Amino acid sequence: MNTKLEQRQKIRYRIRKKVSGIASKPRLSVYRSNMEIYAQLIDDNNGVTLAAASSKEKEIVAQKVAKTEKSKLVGQSIARKAVALGLTEVVFDRGGNLYHGRIKAVAEGAREGGLQF
Repeated sequence: MNTKLEQRQKIRYRIRKKVSGIASKPRLSVYRSNMEIYAQLIDDNNGVTLAAASSKEKEIVAQKVAKTEKSKLVGQSIARKAVALGLTEVVFDRGGNLYHGRIKAVAEGAREGGLQF
């Protein structure tokens, strides 16, 4: 009998076997908690986080919108940071979550910001 978290962890490991980021095409990793959402651009070869964005950033907290809208803003924020670093292509890592709701909103926000998956 697996708990929901254990099932998600198994899915995460399965995804990570296939998905890996390099310096020129980093992994866009998304973590979703009940209240917040976080996104990171990770270079797995060197084990370095290139950029990060979260729903705790001042300009995102200042906007009083629903969690899904905040997720879209996080996606746009990480895209801005990536473009500033000269990155346009990423590999999307949904972190074991379904590609739906807030995870999908982050992806759409990143695409609007100029990132390609």
